[in-house]
Amino acid sequence: MASGLFALLDDIAAIAKVAAASLDDVAAQSLKAGSKAAGIVIDDTAVTPRYVVGFASQRELPIIAKIAMGSLKNKLFFLLPGALLFSAMAPWAITPLLMIGGLYLCFEGYEKLHSLIVPHAHDEHHDDAPSALSAQELEDTQVSGAIRTDFILSAEIMALTLAGVADQPLVTRALVLAAVGVGITIAVYGVVALIVKADDAGAALARTGKPGIAQLGWGLVKGMPYLLSVLSVLGTAAMLWVGGDIILHSLAHYGLDQPEHWVKDTAKAVGSALPLTGFFTWVVGAFGSGVIGAVLGALCVPVVTYLIAPLLKRFRKH
Repeated sequence: MASGLFALLDDIAAIAKVAAASLDDVAAQSLKAGSKAAGIVIDDTAVTPRYVVGFASQRELPIIAKIAMGSLKNKLFFLLPGALLFSAMAPWAITPLLMIGGLYLCFEGYEKLHSLIVPHAHDEHHDDAPSALSAQELEDTQVSGAIRTDFILSAEIMALTLAGVADQPLVTRALVLAAVGVGITIAVYGVVALIVKADDAGAALARTGKPGIAQLGWGLVKGMPYLLSVLSVLGTAAMLWVGGDIILHSLAHYGLDQPEHWVKDTAKAVGSALPLTGFFTWVVGAFGSGVIGAVLGALCVPVVTYLIAPLLKRFRKH
């Protein structure tokens, strides 16, 4: 009987080892896949704080919490099942969908780059919104708009993640998608909450009157607009880099690998001639992908302006 008990314990230990190895594999795959979504994460972090501008201080965190919950629902209830369905029934569609998402990133990145270089009246149309909304209606409108924007960014995050684990078993794919979706949502909206409340924290520190603490408080208050500007620029650069890299890698998947090889070879040649070779190789490679992303984004502008936008407008009317 004792030998049977020891055999059972050995079996339990073996199962535990397999489970631990599987969890380690899921964690490693999640980190690897999630890192590819860095550009989208930075842009999402830079964009979201604008949705709480103009609201009372006590409503800022509840609004961020509502958007975060909507983001989780987007990822877990809609995008995750859809991604698994595509990977199971139409795996050939993953790369074309990824390319569409990459072109979207290139277009958005180019639009933001263009607005930085050539300021225009892009935001003037916001004044067309009805001004007679109550505070609750305005909050609901902002939250729903933020969740719709998040859906597009979340779709790209999940597509990037799925592409990184497409050769894994179904259960692993599901766990990795869920882990990346939850982890990125917590990270993004946790940082957004810190950014949004940094002004209040800085003002509270400034009111203490203590020289060192008060200076730190004023530094937080004055520094946040600059931080948001830096995040916006980094988000734009990251979108162009990630979008361009997706297109290059997808073209190589279909046998058109010359552009990707050209970027990699140029990056290696420049990096090898400089100190910190690995770092500068990555910088030059990212820059090359970003330039290609910007060119592709510029080419998308007339397509979006004269074809996709009118079709969407007509669809909304019906």
